[in-house]
Amino acid sequence: MARKRIERQEAIRRIVRSERVKTQRALVDSLRAQGFVCTQATVSRDITEMGLRKLPEGVYVLAEDQHLQRMVADLVVDAVRSDNLVLIKTSTGTAPGVAAALDAAELDGILGSVSGDDTILVITRTPEDGENLVDTILKFKGKA
Repeated sequence: MARKRIERQEAIRRIVRSERVKTQRALVDSLRAQGFVCTQATVSRDITEMGLRKLPEGVYVLAEDQHLQRMVADLVVDAVRSDNLVLIKTSTGTAPGVAAALDAAELDGILGSVSGDDTILVITRTPEDGENLVDTILKFKGKA
C-alpha cells in the first residue's frame, strides 16, 4: 500500500511540475491518464501530505518549488533551450540568486548551472529535460 502511495506522489510531483494543475479533479484525471486509479479524496490527502500550495493564479505548486516560483516570476525575463542547454535571462544582478533557487529545488534532469550577472546556463541530462525545464520556467512565469 505504501509503495502505491509513494509512486502516486512521485507522479503528482511530475504532473505539478509539468502542467498548470488548478483543481484536484484535474490532478485525478492526469493520474488516471498515467495508470493510477484513485479518488479525489485520495488526491486531497496526498496534497495535504505533500504540502502542495496554490499560487495566487490558482495553480498548484510543490512547497519546495515555491521559492523558485517567486524568483522566476519576479526576476526571469526569458528562457530558451538548445539541445540539453538552457539559457535563462534575468534582471540585471539577479542571476546568482535565481541560480541558487534553481539548484535548491533539485529539479529532475539538471546536471548543473553557471550564472553570471543576468544570465544562467543550465546543463540538463537530455534535450527532453531541457525542454521540461523551459516549460517549468514558463509555467512559473504564468506563460504556459
